[in-house]
Amino acid sequence: MKHGKKYSDAAKLVDRTVQYDTAEAIALVKKTATAKFDETVEVHIRTGCDGRHAEQQIRGAVVLPNGTGKTVRVLVFAKGDKLSEAEAAGADYVGGEELIPKIQNDGWLDFDVVVATPDMMGVVGRLGKVLGPKGLMPNPKAGTVTMDVTKAVNDIKAGKIEYRLDKANIIHVPVGKVSFDETKLQENFDALMEAIVKAKPAALKGQYLRSITLATTMGPGVKVSTAKY
Repeated sequence: MKHGKKYSDAAKLVDRTVQYDTAEAIALVKKTATAKFDETVEVHIRTGCDGRHAEQQIRGAVVLPNGTGKTVRVLVFAKGDKLSEAEAAGADYVGGEELIPKIQNDGWLDFDVVVATPDMMGVVGRLGKVLGPKGLMPNPKAGTVTMDVTKAVNDIKAGKIEYRLDKANIIHVPVGKVSFDETKLQENFDALMEAIVKAKPAALKGQYLRSITLATTMGPGVKVSTAKY
C-alpha cells in the first residue's frame, strides 16, 4: 500500500523497533496526526487468546473517564414505562416492534448503539442479520441488554465503549480524539487497559497481551510497551 508524503514524514518520527511507554506513545501519536479533521485515537491490542474457544472469548465495556469525543446516537427498544425512562435519559430514538420494518426494509441505521430491555430481545432478535454483522446487537455482557435503561443511556453518552476480539484475536477501540490533551488520553487509555487486564480469560495459557499499538485514523502505528501489563 502506497502512502502519501504526509504519512511518510510522520512515519519517520516513529521508531518501529521501539516499544514506547504510554506517555511517549501518546505524545508521538498526537505529533504524527496530519489530517485536516480531528482524528480518532485508536488502540489495537493483539492478544494470545483463541476466540474460537468460548472460554477464551473477551467481550465487555468500559466507560472512558473523558469520553470518546464523539456524539453517540442511542436507540432503545423498550415498552411501557421504560420508553419514557429512555427518553428522559437522553436516548435519541425510542420504540418497539414498529421500528423493525424501518430497519429491516428501509435500511434505517442512523444510530451507533442499540440498547434493549430483556423483554424486547425476542423482537430485536429478528434484526440479528442486520445488526449482528455491524456489531450493533445488544448484549448483556456489554450492558446493552438491561432493565436499567437510564444507566445504560447515561453510560453510553458519557463515553462507554465496547471491546471484543475480532477474528484475528485483536481488540480495536477508540480512546479519544487528537484534540484531547495528553492527560485525558492517558486517563482513557489507563481505564481501558485496566478493564482489558481484568478481562483476561482464566483458561488462557501463555502470554495474554502480545502487542499494543496506538494510532490515529490516518497516522502510523506507535507500539506501546506491554511490560507493565
